[in-house]
Amino acid sequence: MTDVPAAIPADLSFEDALARLEGIVQRLESGQAPLEESISLYEQGAALKAHCEARLKDAQLRVEKIVVGPDGQARGAEPAEFN
Repeated sequence: MTDVPAAIPADLSFEDALARLEGIVQRLESGQAPLEESISLYEQGAALKAHCEARLKDAQLRVEKIVVGPDGQARGAEPAEFN
């Protein structure tokens, strides 16, 4: 039976989560992890990936673009569109 992967702390920064994910990828790509460990690492990696995506989405929602009026002065801000 596989070990249950540790829960990802909600306050884990994007940078720390990404570093952990990169370490997992390196370990898996090395081919040195036994099967059970590989499965656990994959599960942890999937959780870290979801965490990183959520942190990026939160950051995206906080970004705003400045609206400039015809006179060149800032009129305010509105949500940025990322497409």
